[in-house]
Amino acid sequence: MAIYRFRVTFEDYEDVYREIDMPSKGTFLELHEAIHKSTGYQAAVSSSFYVSNDQWKKGTEIAYLPTDRKIANAVLKMEDIRLSKFIDDPHQKFYYIYNFDRPYEFHVELIKILKEEEGKEYPAIFRAIGDAPKQAAAANFPLNTEGLDEDDDEEEVVEDDTEYGVDEEDEFDMFDDEETQEGDQPSQSFDEY
Repeated sequence: MAIYRFRVTFEDYEDVYREIDMPSKGTFLELHEAIHKSTGYQAAVSSSFYVSNDQWKKGTEIAYLPTDRKIANAVLKMEDIRLSKFIDDPHQKFYYIYNFDRPYEFHVELIKILKEEEGKEYPAIFRAIGDAPKQAAAANFPLNTEGLDEDDDEEEVVEDDTEYGVDEEDEFDMFDDEETQEGDQPSQSFDEY
């Protein structure tokens, strides 16, 4: 059996990537789960792979936990589709969106086709470079404010009269003071640059 080695790169963090070995008969759902085993993210959220070209243009969608609209449009489901069905190129690319509510976007590229190693379990994480970015916590993005008292969501704002390290009380007349000591009118000398 052939083994596909995919490089999975965060779109916005190109120095963070994973290389994952997958059996050719494996499903997109198994790849999805392997990606999140390597990142520590929760795998049970709505996500999709898109068959892509060299410019990462999205083509056919292969979804996990699709919406009713996607189901009505006969979207392909990750659990039903083997990887080999969409490997037409030795450098096949897939654009992958994880968690449509708080999306992370990935580039998934086939980088090698290997022979199965006897006794090795697949999928297997071949290489993990860099730490996966922390996921945004739902607590940081309140979506439902029902049931909150009006006073609960107001925080006391302490005003600071200092702006950019300068007090409003400073009148910027330190230069004028020196000049006005010599006479009542400040001299008008400007440095030209």
